[in-house]
Amino acid sequence: MTTAPTTAPLPEPVLGRASFRAISTTNTILTTDPRAAGPAERIARDYLAELDVAVSRFRPDSEVSLLAARAATGPASAFVSPIFADHLETALRMARVTGGLVDPTVGSAVVASGYDVDIEAVRGRRLPTADTRRAAVPGWRAVRFSGATRRVAVPRGTLLDLGATAKAYAADVLAARLLAELPGGFLVDLGGDIAVAGPTPSAGWQIGVEDATGRVLQVVASTATAVATSSTRLRRWSSTTGERHHIIDPRTGLTAPATWAQVSCAAGTAAEANAAATAAIVLGPGAPSWLEAQGVAARLDGHDGTVVTTAGWPVQHLAQRSAS
Repeated sequence: MTTAPTTAPLPEPVLGRASFRAISTTNTILTTDPRAAGPAERIARDYLAELDVAVSRFRPDSEVSLLAARAATGPASAFVSPIFADHLETALRMARVTGGLVDPTVGSAVVASGYDVDIEAVRGRRLPTADTRRAAVPGWRAVRFSGATRRVAVPRGTLLDLGATAKAYAADVLAARLLAELPGGFLVDLGGDIAVAGPTPSAGWQIGVEDATGRVLQVVASTATAVATSSTRLRRWSSTTGERHHIIDPRTGLTAPATWAQVSCAAGTAAEANAAATAAIVLGPGAPSWLEAQGVAARLDGHDGTVVTTAGWPVQHLAQRSAS
């Protein structure tokens, strides 16, 4: 979960707005009907609290942690909650559409890289994180999941990490739920993963693509498109061999190369946009051609200030596109 957004809605005075902290990040809901702001926040808080209990790596009582504890000594299985099943199904689908570049079985490798507790605690350590041995990545195909029974089975040593999809997919779920239950249209921003639903302001939703310092790099308008950014600058920490960031290359089990400072993608859903952005970080120099081949509109920012865009990345208006 990011500690600061890298894509953020720009305020519009006539809109209803609610901002709050949950899942270790700042979350914002905008609505075209100000009366819906309070109820929307309550719905979102309740959903994110339930999600935290299901998939947080940092809670020993979460379903993810309990399954990992069982898998410490051998293959393990569990019957999981509906919210866990929904998010795992999405994570496995994103693994498939990215060819395994985004993989929910990287949890042990993330821990081995030093990201074993909440990012603020990792950064707050007095000494750099000690490098440990490389942890195996079982691979998403090794996960056995039945949607009908909600039974999950994983190999020995598996720690599921849904960080590459859970926040973004939660934005999709909440945008759809708010539209169904409340008046108005909605923009849901969960730590920089943005989903929209329903009627929009007259000029569309104005979304600022921000860098790690919060500086707005570009403003884009969306009427039906989700936007998400993956960054190698936000969740960073010092290790005994240099700087690390949170994105793991599933092919190696090691921290992905920091070729890009950040990658912003537009897609039909926030889950698709964030999966594409994460995959682009993993691919490094090969990201632009891969994004082009997938038909994903994207902006890739280099550490030296250079910007590369793919076909469809807007100056003003976002046409709906999909990564799948």
